[in-house]
Amino acid sequence: MAQRFVRSTAAAAWCAALFALAAFPAAAAEDYPTRPVRIIVGFPPGGATDLVARAIGPKLGEALQQQVVIDNRAGANGTIGAALAADATADGYNLHLATLGALVISPAITKVPYSPLNDFATITMAVQLQNIFIAHPTVAAKSIPDLIKLAKQKPGALNYASSGLGSPGHLAGELFKAMAKVDMVHIPYKGGGPALTDLMGGQVPLFVAVISTAVPPVKAGRAVALAVTGAKRSPALPEVPTVAETPGMKGYEASNWYGMVAPAGTPQPIIARLHKELAAVLNAADMRDTLIARGIETTTSTPEAFTAYIKSETAKWGKVIRAANLRAN
Repeated sequence: MAQRFVRSTAAAAWCAALFALAAFPAAAAEDYPTRPVRIIVGFPPGGATDLVARAIGPKLGEALQQQVVIDNRAGANGTIGAALAADATADGYNLHLATLGALVISPAITKVPYSPLNDFATITMAVQLQNIFIAHPTVAAKSIPDLIKLAKQKPGALNYASSGLGSPGHLAGELFKAMAKVDMVHIPYKGGGPALTDLMGGQVPLFVAVISTAVPPVKAGRAVALAVTGAKRSPALPEVPTVAETPGMKGYEASNWYGMVAPAGTPQPIIARLHKELAAVLNAADMRDTLIARGIETTTSTPEAFTAYIKSETAKWGKVIRAANLRAN
């Protein structure tokens, strides 16, 4: 009888321990968050990614009733920040505003220390922002048809700048070259700021820029907007056509995007809470108005839809990268 009681007691204790372990994630999610939450940004302060993160941070902090800290870890087209996020503790206190460059483009042209699909738990798409073809005012091309004509007249003589090798602007330019069947030379810069400075100074004739960077000089008359690269016109520059409006360029689209992710293994109840709060923050009228003035459009999705979108973008841009034979230096 005593031996049976000991065995029964041990079994009960074992079952209680298993129950406690199973209940831990739910309890942790219910209490979450109890300390500040970090959003890792793979670019320096002042850029478009940082702008979006700093717009989201305070509003998300209000919803979570905790401080949200922006942690800028710049370098290598956003992959340094992405690698840090992939290796962070999966407890809901480490988030990452991921980019097209870090999750899709860079892994296709160089080896990165993370798997975009396996090392992150998607939460929601956050924003979409277009690139824009801009030219120095002295350039003869004032539209995309003009640009195609000029490029065909002088194959290999026309240069275009981007914010770096493998940047969304670079890929937008390569897609344009392939569809328009023109030969232009890519000039990579170490960021959009230096590229814009050289464009306005006349050192480079064209720049495929993030629209939030280009709006001020275009409105000031220091650069000429030829076309935006998305599927529709931008509310920030509604008079500027899309590339796809040009005859022969139907189907052209090269939108940039950012989305919120967490390290893989973050408890599902926490992912669900973050999705709910981020969707409310991003869909709020004041957030939409703040960002649309810079050409940035808020857009949300389910985690599953965001994952599917990353897969579709990987397939799309993989073809462009292989066709252009792009490799990291």
